[in-house]
Amino acid sequence: MQLQGTSALVTGAASGLGAATTKALVERGVTVVGLDLAAGWERGPDPVDGTTAVAGDVTKHEDVARAVDAAVSCGAPLRLAVSCAGVAWASRILSKKGVHDLDLFSDVIRINLIGTFNVMRLAAEAIAATEPVDEQGQRGLIVNTASVAAFDGQIGQIAYSASKGGVAAMTLPAARDLSQFGIRVMTIAPGILDTPMMASITEEFRNSLAAGVPFPQRLGRPDEYADLVTSIAEHDYLNGEVIRLDGALRMAPR
Repeated sequence: MQLQGTSALVTGAASGLGAATTKALVERGVTVVGLDLAAGWERGPDPVDGTTAVAGDVTKHEDVARAVDAAVSCGAPLRLAVSCAGVAWASRILSKKGVHDLDLFSDVIRINLIGTFNVMRLAAEAIAATEPVDEQGQRGLIVNTASVAAFDGQIGQIAYSASKGGVAAMTLPAARDLSQFGIRVMTIAPGILDTPMMASITEEFRNSLAAGVPFPQRLGRPDEYADLVTSIAEHDYLNGEVIRLDGALRMAPR
């Protein structure tokens, strides 16, 4: 699928993976609508030139619908939706502080899993309304973000792992559901990427994390995630699969 001259919706676009993806897409001639919380836009850098910044919550129908409408009405066909919005709040099922807070668990599931589904369903509806781009009937692509925690969840990641495991599990049935409309669905499962979520850790801890990656022995970069998104878009036979982006890392219990 050719990206130039199309539009895309990217969530979590104010920072980290979403910002890197937005930049990569704009550089390839894509008109991008970025969705993030108002607080995210306020504390993050200015949106990439060529991006329409929309403030909203991925778990709310009206906010995502507004962002989709912005992408549809920008003058280029909506062909791509990338879900990067998410949280990584941690807690153990049972600890010295007591049992896992149920509301915390629900919030992580709501944002990471239900929010991803909300974006996928509304973006799919809009992409399905476009004209096919080839004789196979291809119309577009949805890329969701899971995590290696979907498979190698660590201590304290019960909510995060459950949410990202759900994202990974949605990939194949979503691809099958949307195949009749010419829409592919892929998921990227990053390992330890150097995003704003990592900003608070010490250099010593950062080095210890990097040392645990078999090769290359470093943290991943957001631009590597973004490059994978564009590569997936350009390879039409990739569909219904989860790709680990982790340098062969398998997470230890802690």
